[in-house]
Amino acid sequence: MLKKRLLLIEDDFDVAEMLQVYFTAQGYEIFNALNGKEGIAMARAKSPNLILLDVMLPDMDGFDVCKGLRTTPLTKYIPIIFLTQRDRRADKVAGLELGADDYITKPFDIEELRLRAQGSLRRASREALTDDRTGLPTESAIREAETNFAARTNWQRLQITLNGFNAFRDYYGFVAADEVLGFFGHTLAESLSRHGTPEDFGGMHNETRYTVFTFAPNLPALIDSLTNALAVGFPTFYSFADRERGYLVFQEGKADEQRVPLLSATITVTERGAPSTDDAPKTATSSV
Repeated sequence: MLKKRLLLIEDDFDVAEMLQVYFTAQGYEIFNALNGKEGIAMARAKSPNLILLDVMLPDMDGFDVCKGLRTTPLTKYIPIIFLTQRDRRADKVAGLELGADDYITKPFDIEELRLRAQGSLRRASREALTDDRTGLPTESAIREAETNFAARTNWQRLQITLNGFNAFRDYYGFVAADEVLGFFGHTLAESLSRHGTPEDFGGMHNETRYTVFTFAPNLPALIDSLTNALAVGFPTFYSFADRERGYLVFQEGKADEQRVPLLSATITVTERGAPSTDDAPKTATSSV
């Protein structure tokens, strides 16, 4: 079963350790940031399904962290739950106005927190804000990004296609296929974090088609980072025999035997936001 990715932005060691132990036992993959700046960077790099955010952090106010996450395209739609000792109604209202999904005061009941976390994840999935396998924003968010980026300049658009995914799912099953999608979403987020900018956006149209808007100062480095990581990671999802053979065999030994290549990705630069209308879009393709 694909693990949900949970980011803790919490500087209290005891609270963070307790939450890590508990949610790990509940089947989550846990990441922990000790301050706000690290939390924002980790949210971009790890593409978590949910963020638990302390308000009182050593370097910046948790409300400012929430505002930063909500105004950054790549993290805008990730559910956020505040965990804080501030129990004033004004603080709760302020947190919810910033776009947090929930506000829980310390000390809290761990079972109640688990249920609220599950509720936030269900709402995000039901409202189709993010895909719970990749952690990436979905179709409605992509349309919003298209409108927003159309008014800006100096960005480039990538279209990414996962080749061989449907065959992989048919051969290895839905659980293994979901793990591939989780790996892909994580890898895309990390590549954007390393080589893109905080203003970049990556979204999922469907299981095999993705869109990226990026202001990356070195686009080839971004594409190389993503293609190299996928080239290393994709083979690990296959059995040794399939990796060695280099393809999947359907209807083996029969007249209609099919040989399907292993997973790969095609990355195409399809468009750019030019400084002036005289600049035409450029198209280039890279495959892994």
